[in-house]
Amino acid sequence: MINWRDVDTVIFDMDGTLLDLHFDNFFWEQHLPTAWGEKTGISTEQAWAQLRTDYQSMQGKLDWYCIDYWSDRLQLDIQKMKDELRHKIAIRPDVPEFLQRLQQHSKNLLLVTNAHPGSLNLKLEHTGIGEHFHATISSHQLGLAKENQGFWQCLQNHSHYEPARTVLFDDNLSVLRRAREEGIAHLFAIEQPDSQRPPVAPGEFTPVKRFRDIMPDARTTVDD
Repeated sequence: MINWRDVDTVIFDMDGTLLDLHFDNFFWEQHLPTAWGEKTGISTEQAWAQLRTDYQSMQGKLDWYCIDYWSDRLQLDIQKMKDELRHKIAIRPDVPEFLQRLQQHSKNLLLVTNAHPGSLNLKLEHTGIGEHFHATISSHQLGLAKENQGFWQCLQNHSHYEPARTVLFDDNLSVLRRAREEGIAHLFAIEQPDSQRPPVAPGEFTPVKRFRDIMPDARTTVDD
């Protein structure tokens, strides 16, 4: 599916792409509603119904991904709550081997996530995947969510990649569509971001079920 000779830069999303989205879905849809319900004296079901409405109103905005925003909105220490659940953070299958193989082929590897820097740092510390990347970037550093107009141009100015020779792996179709509009040539949708949920439709993008299916060969460099 990929001619790796035509690729210099590989950009990865984090949650649902490198890491199992189950951690985030569990946190935002189960753990947080329970905690907020207990704080406000309402049932978990009522808390989830209210939070679901709030989430929907914020989707696509940078604050949707912001720990500080939700901590202030709910009067809960979101960072501490995530730290307490770090044992549920898990790397998706084949990820370390895939990243190592791309390093062997001298690809420029970028981790670009909408996750708040607090979440990003927690997950990098817990998993150790950050060592594989030339740069790890939170969209909060750039002031735009990845699905916002202008994000990928802003990232290009920040990280100096060539869109025509760049691959992006992401589980968010809105992000992939924005990246396509802003020139990234090779776009792939993760087929099953959450290991505890069924596969999701990849829309118009090529789905990736397992990274091992698209690895470059095991040569040290593509020029060998």
